[in-house]
Amino acid sequence: MEAGASEREAAGMTSRVPALIVHGGAGADPADALDELRIGIREAVASGWQVLADGGTALDAVEAAVRTLEAHPRFNAGRGAVLNRDGGVELDASIMEGDRLRSGAVGAVSRILHPVTLARRILEDGRQILLVGEGALAFAREQGLPECDPAELITDRQLKRWQAARTGSTVGAVALDRHGTIAAATSSGGVPAKLPGRVGDSALIGCGTYAESTLGGLSCTGNGEAIIRVVLARRGLEILKALDNPEYAALVTVDVLTEEGRGDGGVILVDWRGRTAFARSTPFMPVGWMNPSHRAPVVPF
Repeated sequence: MEAGASEREAAGMTSRVPALIVHGGAGADPADALDELRIGIREAVASGWQVLADGGTALDAVEAAVRTLEAHPRFNAGRGAVLNRDGGVELDASIMEGDRLRSGAVGAVSRILHPVTLARRILEDGRQILLVGEGALAFAREQGLPECDPAELITDRQLKRWQAARTGSTVGAVALDRHGTIAAATSSGGVPAKLPGRVGDSALIGCGTYAESTLGGLSCTGNGEAIIRVVLARRGLEILKALDNPEYAALVTVDVLTEEGRGDGGVILVDWRGRTAFARSTPFMPVGWMNPSHRAPVVPF
């Protein structure tokens, strides 16, 4: 069994160089307020990196990064999420820590601005992994998490997208902390005009999110049903283990999505050495990353 972070340090193992990578979804439109997307990704990387730079955990870092994107109206997560068939918002999210494979996830949840934090509370509670709908909302109330008016999650932009039935997207983050722990998180509003109650890959451990500290972590984005069909995040980790080349592994993982899953999308990953990579089959996927060799977040778009 893999030792936890404190156990590894007690055994005298060398601390790791931290790393963080963030994505804003493989369905993002580069013609749609590119500057705002760039600023949002930069802010998300900065918030997650600050946690790591202060010696915090990878779990805290990915939660912080994803919360930043959930609060940004230009990303399909939290405020600014796409609308379902009935014009409402239902959110999916998951988070995973790779030492003991602790996980938490929520599906089809409303009235919560930060579903990634609700997923984190489920992880910490430890009794279940996935809660959906009213059950997830009841747990949020037990935990004292703030609720919001569902109307606060709807933006004019997404209302117009719903009327046009345009493609949605996802946000996510993967981090390695100095203790050698890897964590990943993914959050999404799903696809426009989806059936109420539809839960996508972002809520499913092994599909949209997976982390194992001895190997790496992934966050996926794209056609949720295709990602679920091939259990893409876990599959990508096996590919990374076999290839030991993050960039090539990301490309092969996306090939699996398109060829076997019959859908488009993208992935971001961090391996156990702190090497980051991403790949996509769509025209655009905003990404950003950071490690100690950089003075500021790298946002290459």
